[in-house]
Amino acid sequence: MLDTEFSHATALPSGIEHQVCSILEKAMTSLQVFYEGHVQGVGFRFSVRHAAKGFDITGWVRNLPDGRVEAQVIGEEHEVRAFLDRVAQGELHALIHKQTENRLDKPVAARGFEIRYD
Repeated sequence: MLDTEFSHATALPSGIEHQVCSILEKAMTSLQVFYEGHVQGVGFRFSVRHAAKGFDITGWVRNLPDGRVEAQVIGEEHEVRAFLDRVAQGELHALIHKQTENRLDKPVAARGFEIRYD
């Protein structure tokens, strides 16, 4: 006979709930982001690098031959999201017509946050 007492969902004690939330918040994410619009020749990459200084993230940003700007960034999920929000709402936000994100399987290889010229 099964003990049905454990088959029902129960609330976690607050200490354990806090630990679970802390672990989930620290989950690392690695994203590739493409920006489309009038994002080249206007200081966009420099603005992105400047915005990155306020967050615990690493990555890079570069111009692409097709006129888009690509960024790759890694950090804790909440830091990456806050950084992307800052870029999307920053001083050059009106120049961004489209932003596309792809989750990366491999972590971004970078030291700090840099502008790449390749």
